[in-house]
Amino acid sequence: MDYIFRILPNMFSGLGVSAQIFIFTIVLSLPLGMLLAMVRISKVGLFRQAAGAYIYLMRGTPLMLQIMFIYYGLPLIFDLQISDFPAAILAFVANYAAYFAEIYRSGIESMPVGQYEAAKVLGYSRVQTFFRIILPQVIKRVLPAVTNEMITLVKDTSLAFVLTVTEMFTIAKQIAAAQASVMPLMAAGVFYYIFNLVVAVVMEHVEKKLNYYRG
Repeated sequence: MDYIFRILPNMFSGLGVSAQIFIFTIVLSLPLGMLLAMVRISKVGLFRQAAGAYIYLMRGTPLMLQIMFIYYGLPLIFDLQISDFPAAILAFVANYAAYFAEIYRSGIESMPVGQYEAAKVLGYSRVQTFFRIILPQVIKRVLPAVTNEMITLVKDTSLAFVLTVTEMFTIAKQIAAAQASVMPLMAAGVFYYIFNLVVAVVMEHVEKKLNYYRG
């Protein structure tokens, strides 16, 4: 037990970095995903195809490869410098925005056409129809899928270790290697489980709050 208490400060430090990756990714990728979804279903063929190609690329290649490309490849292509943490955030946001875009798109396209027609009869513009009628129902419908992606993101934050970002998994590996013990890795597993549990509970609460949208 004393051993656990000794490694806890370092583990909490790593957890803080993992939480930062999670929060930055969610805050930035959710709206970006909506923007991508709108472009994906737009009537402009070129934009629609470009958004589709981007989504397929992000979903069809490993996140770890994307992280390494942004950190090592972009500086070679554009002659710029990017540090490890911003590179990790950029990769996570680019990747998860693609997944969220497809979730949003499926939700939007699942809405009955009759709702658009009814809104038109009531005098709503297309923008008003989307934001006042369609979007609230879409959010309710896609929330379980979004929650699943958030839970996956919690675990994926460990991939930042390839850039030596000192998130929780990296800290656990360093302590385990230095002390020849698997206990830090087991502790990291517990931390990830608790992190995911908190995310699941919060999202379940949000879903209950949105229960008035039954469409």
